[in-house]
Amino acid sequence: MKRQTTLGLVITIIAIGIVTIPLSQNVQAQSLVPDWIKNNAGWWAEGTIDDKTFLDGIEFLIENKIINVSSKSIDVDTITIGFIPVEKADELTPKAQALEQFLENKLGVDVELVVPTNYETIIEGMRFGHIDAAFMDTGPAWITHQRTGAEVVLAELVAGKVNYQATIWALAENDSINSLEDTVGKRVAFTSITGSSGFVRPMGTLVTEGHIQIEGDDIVALQSALAENFESYTFAGGYKAALQLLLNGNVDVAFASDIAPKKYLNLEDQAKLRQVATIGPVPSHVFMVNADMSESTRDALVDALIELNYDENNYILQNLYGAEALVPTTTTMHIGDFGSFIDVLTGLDQLIIDKYNKSK
Repeated sequence: MKRQTTLGLVITIIAIGIVTIPLSQNVQAQSLVPDWIKNNAGWWAEGTIDDKTFLDGIEFLIENKIINVSSKSIDVDTITIGFIPVEKADELTPKAQALEQFLENKLGVDVELVVPTNYETIIEGMRFGHIDAAFMDTGPAWITHQRTGAEVVLAELVAGKVNYQATIWALAENDSINSLEDTVGKRVAFTSITGSSGFVRPMGTLVTEGHIQIEGDDIVALQSALAENFESYTFAGGYKAALQLLLNGNVDVAFASDIAPKKYLNLEDQAKLRQVATIGPVPSHVFMVNADMSESTRDALVDALIELNYDENNYILQNLYGAEALVPTTTTMHIGDFGSFIDVLTGLDQLIIDKYNKSK
């Protein structure tokens, strides 16, 4: 009875394993099972050979990838993964290839890499099914979701967090600014028109909370709203430059991240600034999957990527973008709120996509 019960379990494992092989490979996989394995099964059931001999045969099948005992089935032969656009693809490619090899070993299918110089390649690839998944910045990820239906499944963990805070900074001696609403009518320094914490979050919040109105549906309307609602506004080019304008008295407010002063200023200059308020979180980078990817393939891919969090594999992830870990999430949970700010800032979506065009 024990032998029959164990045999049933093993047969079930084999059945599951064969199912996990793509349909196009099923016949080939079954033909690869050696005759001695098939004979062993019969002899084992009859009690002619012992458990160890039979299980050694099953181990042979697993080690040679003739069967896959994973409960998460993959129904494709190849998974194509896109990466955040870079100007010099040859610098990222070796790091990405380490991930490629890792995933191929885990999933048992070919993994192909796409290291583009712009996000349009990834967006159109997602739209037409040429790209199955991709690592993406927050803004482009939201736009990709809006245009193609692709979904966020993982978020990067950096410094123990999946976000950082957009923050309002003023001079310590200036007590006239105590809220985001107080910045309206003042001289302000943004980082850039596509900056997440330095523009999208503060300006988007001002619009969604009704403090600023945008009359129109294009980038000109957004620029007009800026001119009408601030005494002056400047795109400084980065956190350090925006904070320096504040220190020099050129502006009343600088929008930056919560850690920007500590990162870019000496202690003496840090003491001259006051954190007025945090506006809200800016999400970390994400990993997205094509809307047409099956649930079983998606789950298997996510499970494999989460194994990058393990000590023995973590160097692969750290070498890519410096993230500590990947944590499961959803589009709505991780970037939904931030995406709403992109939506209300008219004409900004294309500027965000163009920002990451490294071919220009």
